[in-house]
Amino acid sequence: MNVSGIGTTGYPAWQGARKTQPNAAGKSFAAQVNNVADTPKVYNIFTDEDMIWTGGNGTGLSYYLKYAEDSTEDDPIVIAKGVDENGDEFEKTIHINEVNPKSATVVEMRALEAHTGVKKLGGFTSLPLEAGNMGLNDRRDFMDMFENVISDMKLLSQKRAVAYYQYSMQAYWDFMNKK
Repeated sequence: MNVSGIGTTGYPAWQGARKTQPNAAGKSFAAQVNNVADTPKVYNIFTDEDMIWTGGNGTGLSYYLKYAEDSTEDDPIVIAKGVDENGDEFEKTIHINEVNPKSATVVEMRALEAHTGVKKLGGFTSLPLEAGNMGLNDRRDFMDMFENVISDMKLLSQKRAVAYYQYSMQAYWDFMNKK
């Protein structure tokens, strides 16, 4: 079967020609792609048996959490260590009792989530998905984020998601009320 405009590789003939056209700098599209492909990538995978959480988000923020040596039941302290969204290494000390979900970073909320044992949606997170676009030092009102996602899920008739986010939000309200 012969289809007009389709090259031998299954792509429209004009696509193959377009890739070889030089840009303003004189480099072909293919050369630019190869340059990007040759750029070394840094992926951080953290493993340690005493970690209470490890992961990251869509910004490139990648870190692990573990209890500090001087952490106590009355003053739980978590150490966050990793790489921020700019590729810079960081280490932060988080006093769990000082975390305020009405003005917190995603790292603080992950530490609170891990410490309190809030059940995670699908084993992944109890936090609104909007937390996935936060950088290391970005602060947000997570309680407002919960209210917004609950409202959105109600509009979409997602009853299970509404119930789950209400449960999660209540867990963080309970934490704040115990202080």
